[in-house]
Amino acid sequence: LYPQTATTKVPEIRDVTRIERIGAHSHIRGLGLDDALEPRQASQGMVGQLAARRAAGVVLEMIREGKIAGRAVLIAGQPGTGKTAIAMGMAQALGPDTPFTAIAGSEIFSLEMSKTEALTQAFRRSIGVRIKEETEIIEGEVVEIQIDRPATGTGSKVGKLTLKTTEMETIYDLGTKMIESLTKDKGCDYHRQGHRQDLQAGPLLHTHQVCAVSRRRAPETQGGRTHRLPGSLLR
Repeated sequence: LYPQTATTKVPEIRDVTRIERIGAHSHIRGLGLDDALEPRQASQGMVGQLAARRAAGVVLEMIREGKIAGRAVLIAGQPGTGKTAIAMGMAQALGPDTPFTAIAGSEIFSLEMSKTEALTQAFRRSIGVRIKEETEIIEGEVVEIQIDRPATGTGSKVGKLTLKTTEMETIYDLGTKMIESLTKDKGCDYHRQGHRQDLQAGPLLHTHQVCAVSRRRAPETQGGRTHRLPGSLLR
């Protein structure tokens, strides 16, 4: 007699893929206008309504130039005449950076939410905010780093950093965060002389002033530079 083993069937796990929903206006890529704002008969998924598409193109240029800020455009007409298609074409022509929110009448006249709250949420979804930041990056050869702390050991540390570039030599005051970043760096050796810590000079340092981040660079390259980079380009 041989022992019988129970076998269990392992269910197959399928990868979750993003579903691209196809709607009545998913094929529209723009208003179908040429450079002179003249509508083509059939272009970018738009067919017919030549006068309305030209008027929408004029409004589109006003939006790009910032002449219609704070105003609204009302498109009126019979059902099925292409009002939503024109609005979708304007949204596609403005590009992905411009938020577009489509709402239905059932979302406004809902029993669970007031009309004011539904419209407020729709307006909030349609607001796009772009934040830019300029950050100063300093690269240079470390001439001297001095970090002082109080004799009691309870106060905050202060220090000075001397960096030399190909053009100048500058002394910077170090804050608490920058001092912690320097002392935690494994590439910076230091020894204690009383209550003063003198880090070894010589290597190149890559210093981020705003975020208090410093990185040691390759020692075979001498000199340095100071430049500005937008925050989106920083890693």
